[in-house]
Amino acid sequence: MRWTHLLAVGALSVSLAACTTSPTGRSQLTLMSDAQLDQMGARAFAQYQQELPTVGGAPLRYVQCVTEAVVRALPERERNQNWQVRVFQSEQANAFALPGGYVGINTGLLDIAENQHQLAAVIGHEIAHVLARHANERASTQTATQLGLSVISSASGMQGAGGETMMAALGMGAQYGILLPFSRRHESEADTLGLDLMAEAGFDPRASIALWNNMGAAGSGARPPAWMSTHPSHGQRIGGLEAAMGNAMARYERARNAGRTPNCPRP
Repeated sequence: MRWTHLLAVGALSVSLAACTTSPTGRSQLTLMSDAQLDQMGARAFAQYQQELPTVGGAPLRYVQCVTEAVVRALPERERNQNWQVRVFQSEQANAFALPGGYVGINTGLLDIAENQHQLAAVIGHEIAHVLARHANERASTQTATQLGLSVISSASGMQGAGGETMMAALGMGAQYGILLPFSRRHESEADTLGLDLMAEAGFDPRASIALWNNMGAAGSGARPPAWMSTHPSHGQRIGGLEAAMGNAMARYERARNAGRTPNCPRP
């Protein structure tokens, strides 16, 4: 009982010191400063550019056009960052946005996103991760989990093979009980926030469902059960988008009536 008390006290102290709220009103554990996250984003962006060749010309102008439209729909702090966009030569259908204002799109993703609206669904989703400070939350949750497991190990005196087995079991429990659900929650939250962002920017939010159907059709191989995955299942994702579509369509109509009608021709 002693080590559980120590763990509870430590976890409570950390939580009280770094509790914030996401744009959807969800409580978050954020231990890192914005400056730290921006530096991490810059390093990761530089590393990605070292590992993959970049593409310029029409593909880059296309992605920049869509990104700039989405960025204009962001709150002031995020909107005023010096957003940098790169297109990477890679068949993997991947995209990302990083703290500090960095967006990367692989050419493989451009093959799946059939028009500017579908591309905006991707970019809106990725920028929503930044807006909701998911990188901070994920890193903070991992730090707090490792701290908790260390406290258990030292306070309970678990040593040797038996202790290692117990810690492995606790680590698995932390992985499937804490870290992965947070990641799935982040993905679902980014879906909802991204849907609103693309609609506010004047892109048709209905394209998000078409995009994820394209992604599902392009996928191959066995997938793990939803509870073991870092992403919601395809059905869960589509269901979440459909549930949020009414609000997004209202935003879309207001944006169009206000003259926000992006025109980013697909190369």
